[in-house]
Amino acid sequence: MDTQYIRDRITALRNQKGVSEYKMSTDLGHSKSYIQSISSGKSLPSLSEFLYICEYLEVTPLEFFDDSISYPSLVNQIYELSKHMKKEDLELLIDVATRLSCDGNDD
Repeated sequence: MDTQYIRDRITALRNQKGVSEYKMSTDLGHSKSYIQSISSGKSLPSLSEFLYICEYLEVTPLEFFDDSISYPSLVNQIYELSKHMKKEDLELLIDVATRLSCDGNDD
Protein backbone atom coordinates (compact mmCIF):
# COMPACT_ATOMS: atom_id res chain seq x y z
CA MET A 1 0.00 0.00 0.00
CA ASP A 2 1.35 3.40 -0.94
CA THR A 3 0.38 7.05 -1.29
CA GLN A 4 -1.22 6.37 -4.67
CA TYR A 5 -3.62 3.96 -2.96
CA ILE A 6 -4.72 6.74 -0.58
CA ARG A 7 -5.31 9.12 -3.48
CA ASP A 8 -7.19 6.53 -5.52
CA ARG A 9 -9.31 5.42 -2.56
CA ILE A 10 -10.32 9.00 -1.72
CA THR A 11 -11.32 9.49 -5.34
CA ALA A 12 -13.29 6.24 -5.51
CA LEU A 13 -15.15 6.87 -2.26
CA ARG A 14 -15.80 10.50 -3.20
CA ASN A 15 -17.27 9.35 -6.52
CA GLN A 16 -19.46 6.80 -4.73
CA LYS A 17 -20.74 9.62 -2.52
CA GLY A 18 -21.47 11.62 -5.66
CA VAL A 19 -19.61 14.81 -4.74
CA SER A 20 -17.12 16.84 -6.72
CA GLU A 21 -13.58 17.61 -5.60
CA TYR A 22 -14.65 21.24 -5.27
CA LYS A 23 -17.66 20.47 -3.04
CA MET A 24 -15.73 18.05 -0.84
CA SER A 25 -12.91 20.59 -0.43
CA THR A 26 -15.26 23.37 0.64
CA ASP A 27 -17.36 21.04 2.82
CA LEU A 28 -14.17 20.15 4.69
CA GLY A 29 -13.39 23.86 5.15
CA HIS A 30 -10.53 24.08 2.68
CA SER A 31 -9.84 25.93 -0.53
CA LYS A 32 -11.69 24.65 -3.59
CA SER A 33 -8.56 22.90 -4.88
CA TYR A 34 -7.69 20.97 -1.68
CA ILE A 35 -8.99 17.55 -2.77
CA GLN A 36 -7.74 18.09 -6.32
CA SER A 37 -4.23 18.64 -4.95
CA ILE A 38 -4.48 15.33 -3.07
CA SER A 39 -5.87 13.47 -6.10
CA SER A 40 -3.18 14.84 -8.38
CA GLY A 41 -0.34 13.86 -6.06
CA LYS A 42 0.70 17.37 -5.06
CA SER A 43 -0.07 16.75 -1.39
CA LEU A 44 -1.38 14.27 1.15
CA PRO A 45 -3.70 15.00 4.07
CA SER A 46 -2.33 15.14 7.59
CA LEU A 47 -3.52 12.43 9.97
CA SER A 48 -6.17 14.68 11.48
CA GLU A 49 -7.37 15.71 8.01
CA PHE A 50 -7.43 12.07 6.95
CA LEU A 51 -9.76 11.33 9.87
CA TYR A 52 -12.04 14.20 8.80
CA ILE A 53 -12.01 12.86 5.25
CA CYS A 54 -13.04 9.40 6.51
CA GLU A 55 -15.85 10.94 8.54
CA TYR A 56 -16.99 12.95 5.51
CA LEU A 57 -16.95 9.83 3.33
CA GLU A 58 -18.83 7.92 6.06
CA VAL A 59 -16.18 5.24 6.48
CA THR A 60 -13.94 4.24 9.34
CA PRO A 61 -10.17 4.30 8.77
CA LEU A 62 -10.30 0.49 8.78
CA GLU A 63 -12.94 0.49 6.05
CA PHE A 64 -10.93 3.05 4.09
CA PHE A 65 -7.95 0.69 3.90
CA ASP A 66 -9.99 -2.49 3.39
CA ASP A 67 -10.44 -2.49 -0.37
CA SER A 68 -12.29 -5.80 -0.22
CA ILE A 69 -15.35 -3.75 0.79
CA SER A 70 -16.69 -2.24 -2.41
CA TYR A 71 -19.20 0.12 -0.81
CA PRO A 72 -18.07 0.71 2.79
CA SER A 73 -20.53 3.52 3.56
CA LEU A 74 -23.45 1.25 2.58
CA VAL A 75 -22.07 -1.62 4.65
CA ASN A 76 -21.75 0.81 7.54
CA GLN A 77 -25.42 1.85 7.13
CA ILE A 78 -26.54 -1.78 7.30
CA TYR A 79 -24.41 -2.27 10.40
CA GLU A 80 -25.88 0.80 12.12
CA LEU A 81 -29.45 -0.24 11.27
CA SER A 82 -28.87 -3.78 12.50
CA LYS A 83 -27.63 -2.74 15.95
CA HIS A 84 -31.13 -2.39 17.34
CA MET A 85 -32.92 -5.18 15.50
CA LYS A 86 -34.62 -8.08 17.19
CA LYS A 87 -32.96 -11.48 16.89
CA GLU A 88 -35.61 -12.72 14.43
CA ASP A 89 -35.10 -9.67 12.19
CA LEU A 90 -31.33 -10.14 12.23
CA GLU A 91 -31.78 -13.78 11.22
CA LEU A 92 -34.05 -12.68 8.37
CA LEU A 93 -31.50 -10.10 7.27
CA ILE A 94 -28.79 -12.77 7.29
CA ASP A 95 -31.00 -15.09 5.23
CA VAL A 96 -31.65 -12.36 2.65
CA ALA A 97 -27.97 -11.37 2.50
CA THR A 98 -26.95 -15.00 2.11
CA ARG A 99 -29.42 -15.50 -0.71
CA LEU A 100 -28.29 -12.37 -2.49
CA SER A 101 -24.61 -13.22 -2.16
CA CYS A 102 -25.27 -16.68 -3.63
CA ASP A 103 -26.90 -15.09 -6.68
CA GLY A 104 -23.50 -13.76 -7.69
CA ASN A 105 -24.44 -10.09 -7.33
CA ASP A 106 -21.27 -8.07 -6.79
CA ASP A 107 -22.88 -4.62 -7.17
